[in-house]
Amino acid sequence: MSNLLDIKNIEVVYGQAILAVRDISLSVGQGQIVALLGANGAGKSTTLKAVSRLLQAERGSLTRGQIRYQGQDIAAADAASLVRQGLVQVLEGRRCFAHLTVEENLLAGAFVRSPSRAVLKASLARIYHYFPRLTARRKTAAGYTSGGEQQMIAIGRALMAEPTLILLDEPSMGLAPKITEEIFHIIRTLNRDEGTSFLLAEQNARLALDYADYAYVIANGAVRSHGAAHELRQGHALSAAYLS
Repeated sequence: MSNLLDIKNIEVVYGQAILAVRDISLSVGQGQIVALLGANGAGKSTTLKAVSRLLQAERGSLTRGQIRYQGQDIAAADAASLVRQGLVQVLEGRRCFAHLTVEENLLAGAFVRSPSRAVLKASLARIYHYFPRLTARRKTAAGYTSGGEQQMIAIGRALMAEPTLILLDEPSMGLAPKITEEIFHIIRTLNRDEGTSFLLAEQNARLALDYADYAYVIANGAVRSHGAAHELRQGHALSAAYLS
């Protein structure tokens, strides 16, 4: 069976001058949780944005390599069309609409589907099932919710688009360990119960490896090591990449 996502030897440059990613190759199989690990500045976020076609907003460009999603070359695809095809990114820092309520933020994620009222209602019920913390906060402005709740809003908003693959950037950033564990447990539940695939960029390598099926360790814009998550937990590739 072919992979859901294949990235081969990509190179990314910002402002026609800064080489951010020089040689990244990775794959995500259907129904997998794949972790992209590395220190700050290693190229994790840039790799995700290359896939979701959000590089242009930051004057970035894919200068070499190939990205295929569901067997199709998407290197020149439109970001909105990828969302309609089930590829959705949750950006680093949550990026909630602070002045909108929790529920309005969630509803924004369904915009590309143009669903009926009945479908919208069912979709919201599904999000509140996975994120019960949000139920009591549904009418609260997102800017008045906690960091953990905002991360749940961002993931829930992505789920409203009915994704096949979610690109999740630094889900643990700035969160207490207990909340981080709760979010990762929900990620695994979504993967197990609905078959949603995840490619998640994460600095907290030990935590990510507890939940991922497979992982890639990157440093200085290139893959240093990769393998089954349980194998990487026992190896030395992590410390080498974080200290390079």
